Amino acid sequence: MAEASGRQHTTTGGHGLLPVRLEEVMSPADAVLWDIEHDPVLRSTIVAVALFDRAPDWDRLVARMERAVVQVPRLGQRVVPTPFSLGPPRWVPDPHFDLAYHLRRVHAPAPHDLSTVLAIAEPIAQAAFDRQRPLWEFTLVEGLEDGQAALIQKVHHSLTDGVGGVQLALAILDDRPDVPIDPPVPLPHGRPPAVPNPLVMLARAAADQVEGAVRAVGTMRETVERVVPQLGDLVPSTYRLLKPIAAPASPVLRGRSLCRRLGVLEVPMEDLRRAAKVAGGSINDAFLAAIVGGVSRYHIRHASALEQIRITMPINGRTDDDPFAGNRFTPARFAAPADIADPVERMRVVGQLARAWRDEPAIEFADGLASALEMLPVPLTAAVFRAMLANVDLVASNVPGIPQRCWIAGAEMVREFPFAPPSGSALSITLMSHVDTACIGVACDTAAVTDPDLLCHCLQEGFDEVVAVGRGGSGPGGDGSTG
Repeated sequence: MAEASGRQHTTTGGHGLLPVRLEEVMSPADAVLWDIEHDPVLRSTIVAVALFDRAPDWDRLVARMERAVVQVPRLGQRVVPTPFSLGPPRWVPDPHFDLAYHLRRVHAPAPHDLSTVLAIAEPIAQAAFDRQRPLWEFTLVEGLEDGQAALIQKVHHSLTDGVGGVQLALAILDDRPDVPIDPPVPLPHGRPPAVPNPLVMLARAAADQVEGAVRAVGTMRETVERVVPQLGDLVPSTYRLLKPIAAPASPVLRGRSLCRRLGVLEVPMEDLRRAAKVAGGSINDAFLAAIVGGVSRYHIRHASALEQIRITMPINGRTDDDPFAGNRFTPARFAAPADIADPVERMRVVGQLARAWRDEPAIEFADGLASALEMLPVPLTAAVFRAMLANVDLVASNVPGIPQRCWIAGAEMVREFPFAPPSGSALSITLMSHVDTACIGVACDTAAVTDPDLLCHCLQEGFDEVVAVGRGGSGPGGDGSTG
């Protein structure tokens, strides 16, 4: 999505971060993600759990994050609304930034395994951010079995999306274990500047409004020339993008709350790649077919049939020239058949539905739609998105992760499990590749998913069934049964 206008900061990182231009004014897409939290069910909190072969050296980790805050000003900025909502919110330096608040350290209780880490992460995922501080929190969990450790990373979606988060991680991580400790880096000018007073912010908002109006007039002709020839297709496409959904398709996944349970799965990337090749599709086709099959099995275990399932899937619009900060995706929503027993046919059908959304005319104008929605009163924007999202059954996201081995403070990251926000749906299922492993994070709303352990078991069966296709077998319950 297009960047907003405003004053810019330039940062240069010493660990893979290229110079980037970060906007002071929130983009419309980021502002919408900020505003819709007027409805707590729509909280857009991204959580990831990284596992390490050993505990990172604490002093080196602190030094690395101190440097990151200097190199990436967004990490030291908080969001300040424009008075009277006369303009979008702004990113401003936090004059009281305290790294000890954002980077924490805990010792794992028994049983000292991944389930312990997920139990620690669950209340972190449920809690709202302190809106007076920068929108990220990291928690190092030490004392795991075999000397391992974990880092729970929590980031607000208005700061970045999944692909941008991977870019930020690559900038902070090392490509070898023996990188020396970073020397201290003082904050520019000793401390960040104070938050602008309301009159200054009003003046800036007025200037931005004038600048935006001039720019809008200058581009109106070009926009009309682009839109008018597509108007016949654009209107129904926009309706498909924004239309409200009256009720979930699932007869089981009905409730909504703020309670979360987290689960994880692992699948070799090569297994998904081989299965997708049999169906003539992509890894994303195999991923979607596996989770649709798994959720269908969960319904059968609850003595209920699932004919179709409503899915929200973010379509990545990020280019190589985009900075990590901000969001560059459009949420596509589609209903997929959930009663296709043959996993190959399921890959073809569900994959085709997902790919068709990339050709929707409204996707090209998503920035303009975000701008229009951001101009609405905050309660109305939240109501529009609740009508769009709260009756979706699940969020499915596939994020290209880190392709090579990496370290931080002497510890190697061996897995990275992502947990996208359900955003009002019953659950989210996110795949992030890490070297040669598909790390899959499942975030359940327990008001909808009353047996999260069973759901993860059924999802594992769904992946086993799809993977078996690439190995020349039918997999467990390949005939559509649950075994």
